[in-house]
Amino acid sequence: MGASSEDQPGAIGTANGGPLSGLVVADFTRVLAGPYCAMLLGDLGAEVIKVESPTGDDTRHWVPPIRDGMSTYFMGINRNKRSIVLDLAQPGDVEVAHALSARADIFIQNFKPGGLVRFGLDYDGVRSRNTGIIYCSISGFGSDKGAALPGYDMLVQGVSGLMSLTGSADGPPFRAGFSVFDVLTGLHAAVGILAAVHHRSATGQGQHVETNLLSAALSTLANQASAYVAGDLVPHRMGNAHPNLFPYEPLQTGDGELIVVAGNDGQFRKLCGTMGLDTLPDDERFDTVGKRNINRDDLRPILVDRLATRSAQEWFEIFTSVGVPSGPINDVRGGVELATELGLEPVVLAGNTPTVRNPVSLSETPARYARAAPELGADAADIRDWLGFGRPPD
Repeated sequence: MGASSEDQPGAIGTANGGPLSGLVVADFTRVLAGPYCAMLLGDLGAEVIKVESPTGDDTRHWVPPIRDGMSTYFMGINRNKRSIVLDLAQPGDVEVAHALSARADIFIQNFKPGGLVRFGLDYDGVRSRNTGIIYCSISGFGSDKGAALPGYDMLVQGVSGLMSLTGSADGPPFRAGFSVFDVLTGLHAAVGILAAVHHRSATGQGQHVETNLLSAALSTLANQASAYVAGDLVPHRMGNAHPNLFPYEPLQTGDGELIVVAGNDGQFRKLCGTMGLDTLPDDERFDTVGKRNINRDDLRPILVDRLATRSAQEWFEIFTSVGVPSGPINDVRGGVELATELGLEPVVLAGNTPTVRNPVSLSETPARYARAAPELGADAADIRDWLGFGRPPD
């Protein structure tokens, strides 16, 4: 399964044709937000050197599932990287870390704020050796009064308000089905780093890029956060319903639920025409988006009554044929299979390991998948030699 990559891993610093080719990333991150950020940069051609403790990134131990003895969690967010083990309690390894930070273009870390000061690997310490460094700090709650708080995704889902929005209206709050804010924080960090790279290319100046899970969470709550900060309205759980659109949720058909969407008046008119409810868009209760929202309890049973006359698959095919947005509720396998059917080629091989394709397509400098996630310390000899420490004896 999966299309293979034509890229082959070369020597450290070898040009590979990616848009970030030639940039070296010192990746001092672990778990999810930081590793995901660094992987995205590696996909785009950067040379990513992952620095791990002697016990390795925590997610190496988050099993099952495993593939070829490696955690699939770790595997999925650490492709296109080389691994070196450095024990920062050992002066010799700190020296190697300093050398790496002096040679890197980008330094990424997600230690607790202040946690790297004693090793000389904080922003000021690294900048003293490398004035052009782009140094990215990722934390849970920022470097001010939240500096000591542990940054776990579920905590942020809870305190940010997301869990208050997730679940049935009359049920308990739920976390999202994956660590959504870790991933989004990693993505925001990558955007910040790329902005800093552009700035440095014009000015020669490095800078300190900072982001944190809570700030990323509030930003990506988007319309829900805006409802409060701009509208003084505190959003609440609505199950699968949308606070601003109807229909925009799963609706019961003759044999199961189908997601049905009408994002504007034109789509609603087309939906109704397809269902044989031609007069419904002219009903004064439903003739605008706002009215449909207000009167959704009147509209829902009308739609459900008509949807009950056919199966979910039949309605899906009918709606799709005329351009009405709809879709089934798949499991992850179904999602991957659908993307495959649509020609998106969601699975590619990093080395010989199936992995999920980078979602960004670049016509001239496509993402690469040269390396599978590394074994712990697999590239230590090459990295030490590249940094001038020589290769250890066999």
